Amino acid sequence: MNLIDTHCHLNFHQFDTDRAAVVERAARAGVSRILIPAVDADSASQAVALAAEYAGVFASVGIHPNDTAAFTSADLDLIRELASALKVVAIGEIGLDYHWDKSPKASQRRAFEAQLALARDLEMPVIIHNREASDDVIAILEAWARDLPPSIRDRPGVLHSFSAPQSTAERALACGFYLGFTGSITYKNADDLRQIAALMPLDRLLIETDAPYLTPIPHRGQRNEPAYVRLVAERIAALRRLPLDEIASATTANAERLFQLPE
Repeated sequence: MNLIDTHCHLNFHQFDTDRAAVVERAARAGVSRILIPAVDADSASQAVALAAEYAGVFASVGIHPNDTAAFTSADLDLIRELASALKVVAIGEIGLDYHWDKSPKASQRRAFEAQLALARDLEMPVIIHNREASDDVIAILEAWARDLPPSIRDRPGVLHSFSAPQSTAERALACGFYLGFTGSITYKNADDLRQIAALMPLDRLLIETDAPYLTPIPHRGQRNEPAYVRLVAERIAALRRLPLDEIASATTANAERLFQLPE
């Protein structure tokens, strides 16, 4: 079985003591590739370094909305520079977060739109963070997606750890976006999310852990890690009444297509 964890913060301190063992456990669970998204300048550099160190690890670079209060053109220049590294496959994670009060909405939006413009210029897909900001996020993405170069028009990016309403899913899919699902799909109160995952087009579905967060049942309460992405795939397979191998094959092909990963 071949799985891809399309969103794992392997560069975070929670993995400092056993990072190599985490990657090895993932490989034993059938996870052949891991994508590390950045949240700020330091984590972007760390993600690029880890991608260079581990064969099956790739990186994306960007400034998370909660880290945009002091966003400047220098941050954008750094992201542009890091995006040229060999195994950087996307710009992200970027977006809007109205849950936490860590950055003014105007600053978040300015950084979001600047990084979207950079992604368009570099012809790279984006990894989108959206927390309690669905209306603004999807409106910005719809406007951005109308003016994309042919190289990314059919693979503009992914709404990661999807948790928005059905209407947001439909609008994102209409723009060509993929939706990423995490361990939260296994939680008791996630019926709406499970319905979206069950009915959406299979060729736009991705699986991810968002590790070290959002640990799936039965490991909830522990640190999440890429090996557990198999549990997300298993839950989606059950929802869609398909063999696990079919979900694994489809989500892996989707990730390869979106991020242009080597097979």
